[in-house]
Order: sequence, then C-alpha cells, then structure tokens
Amino acid sequence: MTDETNPKGTDSTLAADIDACCRLSGEFTLRSGQVASEYFDKYLFESDPVLLGRVADQMLALLPEDTELLGGLELGGIPIVTALSMRAHLPALFVRKKAKEYGTCKLAEGPDVEGRRVTLIEDVITTGGAVRDATNALRERGAIVEVVVCAIDRSPEGVNPLDDVALEVRPVLTKAQLDAARG
Repeated sequence: MTDETNPKGTDSTLAADIDACCRLSGEFTLRSGQVASEYFDKYLFESDPVLLGRVADQMLALLPEDTELLGGLELGGIPIVTALSMRAHLPALFVRKKAKEYGTCKLAEGPDVEGRRVTLIEDVITTGGAVRDATNALRERGAIVEVVVCAIDRSPEGVNPLDDVALEVRPVLTKAQLDAARG
C-alpha cells in the first residue's frame, strides 16, 4: 500500500500495523531466561497474507540490482523469501541452520549457489547470529553474499551487527520506527 504523500512508494502505516499485530502484553519468558512484560511475535505478521505482502513489497526496493538468488533463513525468513521471490521474479533458496544429515545433505535447498550473488532475507535481526552463520556457510560453498534485507532491524541504532562479516543490513523497519508507531 502506497500513497501520494510518499513519493518513494514507502508504506507509511506499515510500522504501526505490524506493531499493532505483533506486540503482545503479558508475562513472557525470553530465550535468555529473563521475564518481560512485552513480546514481539513476528510470526503474526508473517502468517498474515496482507502484512506479509506489504513487507515483501517494501523489500523489493532494497534488493541489490545484481541479486541472482534470494536466500531465506530458516524459519522466519522462509515465508518472506517466498513472497519476495514471486514479486522479484528471482529464485529462492531455503537456507537451513545446519545442513541436512540425510538425503541430499544440503545447507540451502534450491539452485546451486557457487559463483552466484545471494541476497539473504531475514525476518528480524538483533545480534545477527543466524545471518552470520548462514553467510559464512554460503560463502564456504562459493556464494557471493554482501547484503541481507530484513523486515525488522532490532540492533542498536547506528550499529551494524554484521560488520565483522562485511555484510550490509538493509531493513524495511527498525526497532525505533516500531516504537515510534506505538504513539
């Protein structure tokens, strides 16, 4: 959804709509063991076909022109890369956290990555751990990986958590934008 006040075609209500859909209140135990009164359930926007489509639409403009393959990271990047692949008319890869130990024993399901430019697609980046692991694993297999496009960048403002692997992060939304959308 775009409007006349946004000449670049950005979706001015996306942050508010995702925040309203995904920010939950209650008592939640986090992965770290800490207890929080708020939780952001990213799967709520990924399972909503309209919100997912709006995120994919915004990602189109963030893709490098020389992208040959879109690599969605397990699990949250898979629905996004599927929607984006259809819009961008680019093949999708489904990148596992670790290579299968049976059958084809592949890390990335889909076309061969050797010598090809892969843009990674992720739902949320905070520290970048899963993206870093996928980048290193794909590079070991001959892929050229220089950019990750994510729906939400939750890392501290002005910090690229993936500088150590020379990976540019291009977010649709930041944590600051989501927080500001709460009003």
